[in-house]
Amino acid sequence: MGRRRLLLAGAAAFGVASVLAAYAGSAEMLIAARALLGIGGSTLMPSTMSLIRTMFHDDKQRTVAISVWMMSFMTGGAIGPLVAGFMLDSFWWGSVFLLAVPVMVLLLAAGPLLLPEYRDPSPGRVDLSSVLLSIVAVLALVYCLKQIAADGLTWQPALSFVAGLAAGVVFVRRQLRLAYPLIDIRLFRDRVFTTSVGTLLVSIMVMMGVYFFTAQYLQLVEGLSALQAGLWTLPSTAAGIVGTMAAPALVSRLRPVYVITGGFAVAIIGLAMLTQVGPSSLALLITGSVVLSIGIAPGTVLGTDMIVGSAPAERAGAASAVSETSSELGGALGIAILGSIATTAYHSRLTDTIPAGLAPEAADTALNTLGGALETAKGLPARLGDQLVAAAHDAFVHGLHVIAIVSIIAMVAFAASAAVVLRRMRASTDPEPASPPVPESKHP
Repeated sequence: MGRRRLLLAGAAAFGVASVLAAYAGSAEMLIAARALLGIGGSTLMPSTMSLIRTMFHDDKQRTVAISVWMMSFMTGGAIGPLVAGFMLDSFWWGSVFLLAVPVMVLLLAAGPLLLPEYRDPSPGRVDLSSVLLSIVAVLALVYCLKQIAADGLTWQPALSFVAGLAAGVVFVRRQLRLAYPLIDIRLFRDRVFTTSVGTLLVSIMVMMGVYFFTAQYLQLVEGLSALQAGLWTLPSTAAGIVGTMAAPALVSRLRPVYVITGGFAVAIIGLAMLTQVGPSSLALLITGSVVLSIGIAPGTVLGTDMIVGSAPAERAGAASAVSETSSELGGALGIAILGSIATTAYHSRLTDTIPAGLAPEAADTALNTLGGALETAKGLPARLGDQLVAAAHDAFVHGLHVIAIVSIIAMVAFAASAAVVLRRMRASTDPEPASPPVPESKHP
């Protein structure tokens, strides 16, 4: 289709799906509209990233461009909760979906005038079987994790795991046989590319998983409104923007391995601070989130840059798709894996501390989620309700501690991997090593 055309087509689809979601008349219609939003939105980031790869051939310029791209992503993340909180306080729930419509209209008007078009001269065909296999693999594995967290290890999640693993294996083997694979598995033969994908995936997984629970902490533990919670996310978002924009300057003076591993070390300090958060530790939570954000940001920028930069220019679209897939998969796994771990920890802790005297149905509701516990407490006598709220808050914070510890372990492992693989990469200002002389051929 071409990268610009795909971007504009995705923008149009995203705008239409946003209107459908805003005026959805049922949960089923909303879910379907959200699925369309996912399809439309999935075209935006790979298209823009592959355009950056083909527009900026200089390594330093491309790193700066990706930093601005990432900063825009984080700025949107900061503005989103604030504006959405205002919209939810002032209008009906569907109004939040309409925020995207004028942005998509502006893109559709300005894109054809400002953006160049690039397309692969030999694109090949889209393999629909590979699309189906990838969806089955990811959804089956995520379903397995969620069911284990909810009901423990039974035959259903076990069967789902086997099905997802089998689909994943078939998917990889199929990509290696196809002339035009959906995902070019051969790109992973480059150790820098593979390590960069892993670094980006883990960074996004930790960031999304932790932020998912800090947002709940702000509203369900601290009792803040949506708008107030959005305001308290600004410091960590601002820290992420600072870390993002600092990445090009850092990598121009230091080797990428030092920037990535140093950033991971800072992020680990932030996660360690989160392990000390209690039910009334707003300042510590915000401080830990700020440190985590500023440490994780350089790794996301450089990971994206190295993924796109290590692939040949004609494979920029494929590399950008892998980058976007790792980001989306990291976000999904962050919520699925870390969410499942936190849910299990919450359930286990509250099982031991739940106050006596609750009806079985009320106890089951409280054990499922913190929101369920708070809603159950509203219908209880004051003293018993206060005891349940205190126990549920303690169990939720315990779950936050557990996922922070798991995140530390994951980041230490990938920092070590990055230190080994990327140790020979130079800073962008280091001179290129002189090429050895090529021996003169003895044959014509």
